[in-house]
Amino acid sequence: MTQMSVAQVTQKLTAPGAPFEMEELDINGLITRVWKHSPQSLREVFDTMRGYGDREFIIYQHQRMTYAQHDIMVRKLASVLVDQYGIKKGDRVAIAMRNMPEWSVCFWAGVVAGAIVVPLNAWWTGPELEYGLTDSGSCIVFVDQQRADSLVEHYANLHLAAAVCAGAHHNLPDNVVELDSLIADVPDDVALPEVELLCDDEATIFYTSGTTGKPKGALGTHRNICSCLTALEYAGARTLLRSGVKPPAERAILAPLLSVPLFHATGCHANLVSHGLKGNKLIMMYKWDPEEALDLIERERASGLGGVPAMAWQLIEYPGAETRDLSSLVNVGYGGAPSAPELQTRINEVIPHVSTSNGYGLTESSAALTVCAGIDYIMNPGSVGVPVAINDVKLMDADGASEVAPGEIGEIWARGANIVKGYWNKPQATAETFRDGWLVTGDLARIDDEGFVYIVDRAKDMLIRGGENVYCVEVENALYRHPQVMDVAVVGVPDKVLGEEVGAVVQLTPDADLNSEQLQVFLRETLAAFMVPKYILLRTQPLARNANGKILKPEAKAILLQSLSMAAGI
Repeated sequence: MTQMSVAQVTQKLTAPGAPFEMEELDINGLITRVWKHSPQSLREVFDTMRGYGDREFIIYQHQRMTYAQHDIMVRKLASVLVDQYGIKKGDRVAIAMRNMPEWSVCFWAGVVAGAIVVPLNAWWTGPELEYGLTDSGSCIVFVDQQRADSLVEHYANLHLAAAVCAGAHHNLPDNVVELDSLIADVPDDVALPEVELLCDDEATIFYTSGTTGKPKGALGTHRNICSCLTALEYAGARTLLRSGVKPPAERAILAPLLSVPLFHATGCHANLVSHGLKGNKLIMMYKWDPEEALDLIERERASGLGGVPAMAWQLIEYPGAETRDLSSLVNVGYGGAPSAPELQTRINEVIPHVSTSNGYGLTESSAALTVCAGIDYIMNPGSVGVPVAINDVKLMDADGASEVAPGEIGEIWARGANIVKGYWNKPQATAETFRDGWLVTGDLARIDDEGFVYIVDRAKDMLIRGGENVYCVEVENALYRHPQVMDVAVVGVPDKVLGEEVGAVVQLTPDADLNSEQLQVFLRETLAAFMVPKYILLRTQPLARNANGKILKPEAKAILLQSLSMAAGI
């Protein structure tokens, strides 16, 4: 059978009357392509979830929560928010906790009460949490025990109606109430608040993990998030058709392992909300740990694993992984950071039956912009895929004045119904990043003739060596091809003559027997001489990452520079 092209598959799936039919709407003065049959709001998504009744929803440590139990807790908490604390449509309600079932309860209670939910990074310190609460103007914050303690010195500076703690294990600070006690006296059959939620009403504020300045709150609407849900379904259907497989008539119940933080768009939109809409079982991890992940996959028969590429590397390289029962896994997907083509090969060596996928998106795009899976990923392992049908992507020159010529590298600009409105109370930053409906991503890429996107680097991560552009991702991908390389960060090292030299911090596999000179010889087989790192620091410790799994390059650079100073006796 002749394989359908990307354009043919798109036409088939989005034609009038097709499951992913599209239409154009005027949204805030911009003509925007939208999914015609997407849920209209998160309230509609929650109403669908309620229909799953006694089906298991969240598995967490020794807890097992059904959709019905989740529904009861959400309705009780939502009624308290409205009746006791006077929460109105548009008020901000924050969540500052690690992954746990109560995170979902608090999120959905805020949504159905009409609030704008503000998930805060649980890795933040007390001052950082205070900034997020103050900047968003949140009137209620839901915390876990650790965040409750972190904020002790800051409650007096915050104008909160309440701080509510879930999963408390010891005495709570003053003015913090315990979640279970707060809803204990509310009847189980209490009705949901009567709040009208429209497509373009504001729903969430997710703070970006920017490397400079204060984090910015990306203001997302119900349409933004619901567009992401449909986009993920569309991408799955596109993958099947591209592989010559007809999409099944009935949706199978999946059991994905949720290991990414819920306080990021991928964890919330692409996992919690998406799988809730489908009635799947979420196997929730408090935080990522490869040994625990292997145990959970075996015990709960997990069907999929998602996260950043480093998680997949750590899973398959974990001692004894090849002897574990991973037969339930159907898909291992990753995004949020560059991945080397060799990762797909290594996954298939350890888990031969599994399908792999990659994707690209940002907080500002409500998760996925592009998806690469199935036959597309096999044929284009270095790509993050083609844009989903509602998105347009173009590559612009450094000045943002015109598109680059075909085949050239440019900055990714994207538009579509999933692009957030802008940054909360940051008009200047909004104007810089959102231009005439286009999101200026700051990422550099090239696009082939069929529309497959190849991420080259972050614009700010690119280094210039003697006038030559060095794209860190290309060097990192070359390093990943070595079987003893597990993780890597390529950074610029100051040089008096060339401006910058190429440096690399490399985490080796536990059984590695490799030195820097051998690795440089290996790289010269595939890289131009000016791209081969002059300075390589080999180590067995994992590289530092932020809560979203992205390598903290400033820390990697500091470690490399310190090592070079010590070697020079400075």
